[in-house]
Amino acid sequence: MGLLTVGEPLSWTETKALAEFVREHGIEQFLNIFHARRHKGDDTLKWGDEVEYIVLEFDHQNRKVRLALRASTELLTTLQKPEEAGETDLSSLWRPEFAAYMIEGTPGVPYGNMFAFFKDIEENMRLRRREVMSLLRPNEAILSISSFPRSGTLDSCSPPTFVGTVDGTSKSLFFPDEAINPGHPRFGTLSKHICERRGGPANIQVPIFRDVNTASPFVEDFFAQMNIDRARRYRQADHIFLDSMGFGMGCCCLQVTFGASNVCEARLLYDQLTPLTPILMAMSAASPAHRGYLTDRDCRWAIIAGSVDDRTEAEITGTDPATGEAITTVRRIPKSRYDSVDLYIYPTNKIYNDIEIVRNEKAYSRLIESGVDELLAEHISHLFIRDPLVLFKEKLDIDDKTESDHFENIQSTNWQSMRFKPPPPGAKEIGWRVEFRPMEVQLTDEENAAFVVFIVLMTRLILSFNLDMLIPISRVEENMKEGQKRNAVLDGLFWFRKDLSLPQCVLTHFAANECEAAARIQEQVTPCLKRNDVTKETMYTKSVKMSVDEIINGSHKKKFPGLLPLLHAYLDSMKIEALTRCSINKYLQIIANRANGTNPTPANVIRSFIYNHPDYKQDSIVNDSVNYDLMKQIWSLQKDEITLKDLLDSCP
Repeated sequence: MGLLTVGEPLSWTETKALAEFVREHGIEQFLNIFHARRHKGDDTLKWGDEVEYIVLEFDHQNRKVRLALRASTELLTTLQKPEEAGETDLSSLWRPEFAAYMIEGTPGVPYGNMFAFFKDIEENMRLRRREVMSLLRPNEAILSISSFPRSGTLDSCSPPTFVGTVDGTSKSLFFPDEAINPGHPRFGTLSKHICERRGGPANIQVPIFRDVNTASPFVEDFFAQMNIDRARRYRQADHIFLDSMGFGMGCCCLQVTFGASNVCEARLLYDQLTPLTPILMAMSAASPAHRGYLTDRDCRWAIIAGSVDDRTEAEITGTDPATGEAITTVRRIPKSRYDSVDLYIYPTNKIYNDIEIVRNEKAYSRLIESGVDELLAEHISHLFIRDPLVLFKEKLDIDDKTESDHFENIQSTNWQSMRFKPPPPGAKEIGWRVEFRPMEVQLTDEENAAFVVFIVLMTRLILSFNLDMLIPISRVEENMKEGQKRNAVLDGLFWFRKDLSLPQCVLTHFAANECEAAARIQEQVTPCLKRNDVTKETMYTKSVKMSVDEIINGSHKKKFPGLLPLLHAYLDSMKIEALTRCSINKYLQIIANRANGTNPTPANVIRSFIYNHPDYKQDSIVNDSVNYDLMKQIWSLQKDEITLKDLLDSCP
C-alpha cells in the first residue's frame, strides 16, 4: 500500500501548504539515490509476490455473510508479532491494506534463482492462508477474491456500522468509515484528503449488466436504500453509483515485484512489460459485482482509478466550473493518479510515446541540469505534477541524503499499471526494481502461482531473447479500456506487436540444438533489426489487433508465434531439472487454458454461479442469499474441499 510512515498526520490545509516543499525535497532525494546507485548493479535475481485477502464472517442462521473488520487490527497484530520480535527466516510477512477487512501477505524473504524457487510459490501461498486460518473464528473465512459483491450495502460489515454521509472521512453514502483500516493513520487520512482536495466524494459510474428482468432504464432508488437525497444528482441511468475510496482500494489484487541488475535493465523491463498489462488484466479478471449488483465490467481498474481521483473539476476539464471558460492558471490533468502507464522510459523507446504528457517543469529542469536523461526526467517530473496526500509532522525535516520519504510520498501515490522503483537509500541489499500491478487476485493459490510464474518467466524471456513487444503507448491505453469489458479475455481484441523478432544468435542456437519448441516457431519469427528502425509513420503498422488466445498461444493464420511457445523455446534451451520443468509446464498450461477459454476467469465463474442460482431473479441484483452461497462455495474451493467444476455445478 505504499509508504507506511507512522506519526501524526497533518490536516489537508497544512499538507497543501507544504506541497511544493515536499516536491522540491522529493526531487533532491531521487537525485541522491540516482547518482549514488546509477552505476551499481545486482547480479542476483530477487523477486516476490503480494497477495491481498478479504476476511469474512458467515451468519449461517440468516444466510448472510459480512466483511470482518477485525482483519486489520486483531489478526494483523498477531500475524506481525514474529517480525516485530526480530525473528528472521520467516516464511511470510504481513502488511496492512486500505480496508479493515483486508490483509496482504508476501514471502518472508525475496525469492532468488527462479527455477529453484518456482516449486515453492504455490506452497508458500498456501502456507500464508493457513497462518491466517489458524487465527480465524469458526464462522470466519479468508478469501482471495478481488471484490466482495455486497460491499457498501446495508449491514455488510461486522461489527455493524453506519455511514457518515455528512461528517464522515469520505462522506460516502454507502462505505462506512469503520471499514477503513483504523490501525494506521495513512488510510483514513488518504481518504479524507482525497475527498477534500477534489471538493467532494468520488463519483464513480459503473455500467449495469442488463439481464432480462433488469429495469429499463435502470435507475437506482436511493430512498429505498435509506440514503439521503443529495445522491439524486449522481444518479445516472443504467449505471450503479460508487462514491468512496473504499470501493476501489477495498478490492484485492495480485502483484509481482522483481529486481533488476541495474537501472537500465529496470527501465527496459518496465517498458517491455507495459504492453502486457492490459492482457494480463483481462486474463485475471475477477470483479463483476459491486454494491449488490452485477455490472457490465469484469475488472476493478476504472473503479479504483475513480476512487482515488483527487483532481478538481478544473483540472479534469481545463475550464472554470462557474463560467465554462478555459483556465490558464490551473494545469489540466488527463488522468487519475491511479491509472495506466503514460510513457515508456528506456532511452531508445521515446518514439512510441505518442500521447501528451503533463509534467512539472520545475522538477524536469532540476533533473535535466543534474544529469538525468530526458526520458527518465520526464517520467519523474510527470509523477511530480501531483500533490502529496498524507504528511506526518515527525517526517517533515529529514536528511535528503539518507532518507526518501518525500520522494516516496509522491511516488507511492502514483498507482500506475507498472511502477519503476529506485532502491531505498542506505539499503545496499535492495537494487532497482519493477512492479507489475494490473492483475486481479485469483480464486485458487494454484492460479495465483501460475500468473506469478508466467510474468517472472516473461522477464527472463525479454532479457534473454532481447524480445521487443513495444507498441505506441496510445494503443496500450486503448487496450486497458478493452481489457476491463465483460468477457474481454475471449471477446476482446487487443493491439499487439505482430513482428516479434529474435537475435540471430538465438535462432542459430535453436537450429544447432534442434530445440523442439523453437522448431515450431522459427518460421514465425525473424532476426531482430535495429531498434532505431522505427519511425513515427511506421510504428503504427507494427501492431495489429489480436485475441488474447492469439497473443498467448499463437496464431498460424496471422503467423504470430505466441508468448507461450516462445517461453517453451526459452525453457527448452535451459538445463532445468525434470520435476521443476513439469511444475512450470503445469502453471503455463493454466495460462494457456485461461487464454483459450478452457478455464474461465474468476469473473466468469462468479457470473455463472449467480446466473444459475435459484434465488437470482435475472434482475442484476446479487442478494444476500446468492452472495452467501457464492462466498461459501468459494471458501470450500480455497480449502480444497471442492473443485472449480464442483463450484460451477453447485447451482442447477
